[in-house]
Amino acid sequence: MSPSPSKKKKKPAPAPTTGKSQKGWSPSKSAELYGIDDWGHGYFHVSRQGEVTVRLTEDDENYDISLKNIVDGLADRGTQLPVLLRFRDLLHSRIAELNNSFHKAIKDLNYQGSYRGVYPIKVNQQRQVIEEITEFGKQYHYGLEAGSKPELIAALAHMHDPEAYIICNGYKDEEFIDLALHAQKMGLRVILVLEMPSELHSIIKRSEAIGIRPNLGVRVRLATRGSGHWQESAGDKSVFGLNAAQVIEVVDRLKDYGYLDCLKMLHYHQGSQIPNIASIREGATEAVRMYCDLVREGAPMGILDIGGGLAVDYDGSHTNFTSSCNYSISEYCADIIEVISSICQKQNIAHPNIISESGRAVVSYYSVLVFNILDVTSVQSSDDEPATPENPHDQLKNLIEVNRVLCKKNLQECVNDALYYRDQLRAQFFHGNATLRERGLGEAWSWHILTRVSKLLTEMDDIPEDLRELSSSLTDFYYGNFSLFQSLPDSWAIDQLFPVMPIHRLEERPRHRAVLADITCDCDGKIDRFIDREDVAKILPLHEFKPGTPYYVAVFLVGAYQETLGDLHNLLGDTHVVGVHMENGKPVYTHEVEGDTVADVLSYVEYDTKELVGRFRSFAEQAVSKGNISPSERREVMDLFRNGLSGYTYFES
Repeated sequence: MSPSPSKKKKKPAPAPTTGKSQKGWSPSKSAELYGIDDWGHGYFHVSRQGEVTVRLTEDDENYDISLKNIVDGLADRGTQLPVLLRFRDLLHSRIAELNNSFHKAIKDLNYQGSYRGVYPIKVNQQRQVIEEITEFGKQYHYGLEAGSKPELIAALAHMHDPEAYIICNGYKDEEFIDLALHAQKMGLRVILVLEMPSELHSIIKRSEAIGIRPNLGVRVRLATRGSGHWQESAGDKSVFGLNAAQVIEVVDRLKDYGYLDCLKMLHYHQGSQIPNIASIREGATEAVRMYCDLVREGAPMGILDIGGGLAVDYDGSHTNFTSSCNYSISEYCADIIEVISSICQKQNIAHPNIISESGRAVVSYYSVLVFNILDVTSVQSSDDEPATPENPHDQLKNLIEVNRVLCKKNLQECVNDALYYRDQLRAQFFHGNATLRERGLGEAWSWHILTRVSKLLTEMDDIPEDLRELSSSLTDFYYGNFSLFQSLPDSWAIDQLFPVMPIHRLEERPRHRAVLADITCDCDGKIDRFIDREDVAKILPLHEFKPGTPYYVAVFLVGAYQETLGDLHNLLGDTHVVGVHMENGKPVYTHEVEGDTVADVLSYVEYDTKELVGRFRSFAEQAVSKGNISPSERREVMDLFRNGLSGYTYFES
């Protein structure tokens, strides 16, 4: 992973307190604390009632919908958490913003070409996503990009607009090529992109057999690298695309075949989530110069595909941090148009039509994962001091004395002493010179001291450097009803940051410093990196958990990649999915898809559920024969087994 840019400098957010809720707290302060107005892009807000809302009708707060009300409505209908909420109105808004921004830049800069967007199916292949993109995108002739045969089949079933493009990337076997060529023959704008020189012979051979001249593109490997986490996907080390020598080789072979007139597009890809606009301009500059020289070589060209890379501001900092971007969509579009226009004008080359393959920027806001907190393991002691035995261990006496003298003037000294005496007591236990009870009391007193120190730090304006890391050792584990590996794989695999916050009780000041743990029982199954106004936070401020009272947390901007990258760790399957959109001023639930049952996920890993029932039935009958259980108990346990197979893989209340 590449080094992160320098820390962001922004006004500090209100700090959570480990004491009681303070007077004067408000929903607006919660909005500031969690940064929702920075990363929410005008879609997500905190209401006066202290709940997160989603705005599905542009610029009309009267139609903001409370996420908690949505969850409560689903509960009334029998849908349990966790649930993935999809907001088609946000998807439509992003497609419109991208297209309108390009069209405005084209008009403002008197650009002579046109813009056509395509959605890369790999970013989220779910049927609902593809259906809604192709339906709403008709007005913009918005197309699709397919990088595999299954994706091409999905594209051909949904994309029938003769003005939209279907871009075919990736490795292509004969069947893939034939499908693309037949679709072109049927009237669709299909372009086969050459990823390697060897593909050219296969495409021409199949074109001659089918009787059609193909629309060809060539993917070039830029020397210019991108920036951010995926910068290695461009440059000389990129695994896809042709270098300059290979491009010339393809041109010469096309001339020999008599197919140079089929080369109509240059395609490049700098990587995903490019945070720095300067890198985007540099890549476009190199690509346009290549495009102009291909025109001089005699290729008709006419299309420049700038690939993906348009970033999402996950942390709301508006910087070149890897989880952010220092530009807006409108600036991105204007800079692309300006670079292409100026170079083509100097080279006396006609302006090409532009295709972009923005996926993350289109679908990220579309989905929100909501889950409930099941339990909490807290390291914070109560306001009451731990017990003191009649004859305390010497190290325990020392800890009690540290607690007695603790004040603002000696915080660092008391922290050092508390940790030293705690470790000494642990060593005494290891060598058999202290009991488990004495060790437990020592740790309770040390946590009590550290908690008092943490409270005092919240009252100080200038915190000593050595004490700033103290909060990381005073974290509570909030156990969420979700699987990190199933629903947020990028958080685990590549340290992707997503906005996370509670969706209600935001009129209260959050008292606890938390890390989120999932229910996979895996040490990696946790979220312990959060968006922050300065660098990356190690804790998430959350409210006190009250057993028996629902507490809901949501992860936002998860529409890209997360739904299809998830795995079956601990055999936890897909969550329930519900689409929500606005209709006549009211939220409407649609596209309700039930999450995986236990039987579903077992079948994915090659279990036959009928066989499982048969095996368990035989075991239960043996238990009856041995007198371990009665026949009626066998019936009861078999019902439990069958009901378990048909149940949700997540915690059911």
